[in-house]
Amino acid sequence: MITFNRIFLVVLDSVGIGEAQDAADFNDVGADTLGHIAEHRNGLNMPNIAQLGLSNIKEINGIEKMLKPKAHHTKMQEASNGKDTMTGHWEMMGLYIDTPFRTFEQFPEELIEVIEQKTGRKVIGNKPASGTEIIKELGPQHMESGDLIIYTSADSVLQIAAHEEVIPVKELYEICEICRELTLDEKYMIGRVIARPFVGEPGNFERTSNRHDYALKPFGYTVMNALEDGGSDVVALGKISDIFDGEGVTESIRTKDNDDGMEKFIQSMDKPFHGLNFLNLVDFDAKYGHRRNPDGYAEALEKFDQRLPEVLGKLKDDDLLIITADHGNDPTHHGTDHTREYVPLLVYHNGIEVGTELSIRETFADIGATIAENFNVKQPEYGKSFLEDIR
Repeated sequence: MITFNRIFLVVLDSVGIGEAQDAADFNDVGADTLGHIAEHRNGLNMPNIAQLGLSNIKEINGIEKMLKPKAHHTKMQEASNGKDTMTGHWEMMGLYIDTPFRTFEQFPEELIEVIEQKTGRKVIGNKPASGTEIIKELGPQHMESGDLIIYTSADSVLQIAAHEEVIPVKELYEICEICRELTLDEKYMIGRVIARPFVGEPGNFERTSNRHDYALKPFGYTVMNALEDGGSDVVALGKISDIFDGEGVTESIRTKDNDDGMEKFIQSMDKPFHGLNFLNLVDFDAKYGHRRNPDGYAEALEKFDQRLPEVLGKLKDDDLLIITADHGNDPTHHGTDHTREYVPLLVYHNGIEVGTELSIRETFADIGATIAENFNVKQPEYGKSFLEDIR
């Protein structure tokens, strides 16, 4: 039996594969991120992930169903009470989130007043908005006044945008740390505070790569903690380290976007390590799902597919690749929120002759349980390993 030396876990942020069985509880009946994007485009051109068996999970327009898929495949149901980024990722690492993080249409005045008092700056905005649109709208006022642009989204987030020449990045980070401390209170239960610095002139603003997320610490001991405590490596790429507030991370690699994420991920495959390499590709969600842009989403999916052969080509015989998602975000659905969907699960290694259909997973935590069993570390409280089914 194979024991894997390195496991590569790739999360295609928000790439759902059809409404979950409890979608009605989340007002998401009919949601289907991959299916609706493919219909909108009259077919997706993703031949490489097709070979792994994506359409064997659920047939997707333009993606061929394989007679002999190269990967083991199925879909996963989220067990936790939520459909946000942190809930999905934390569940993958063995946690169950019973109380969902809170979302706000507008933050309470009492919170805004305390932020103003503690930072010495007034607040403008305080509404749900696209990050690019709100700096276009309020950026000029911010540059004149030095006020903080605070906004939210369908996620459980409090975002603070500031021009780097008006509020230096260091000060913005300090302001975010103040807000993070304030929003730890149970009556707010906000998942993340996010620094959103930008540069440029009115009419030509651009967000920079100095974004920084201040997340809650996971509520329990995760598989990443178990790996670190057991002497294994946990390499976190993209926003993974932020999502877990650094817990269980032995190396963090920041990325600018999907392209940069894939480039750094592929480079990291050349480095010797023993443990988990955990990548999140955020653009699907942040740039295209929330902005309800199915064309941009489709192009991003196809670009990912073009890089997939490089990933497969670098896998050693004792490596394992897992491709999945953390929730849905159907860009053809109502509103701008995430969507409660099943997520795909593709599991590949060089020793597979023909991929098999795995049973539908009842929780994302099955991934964490599988990783824990492989590295012989403490099993999470939730999740059932599928290691014996894939090796």
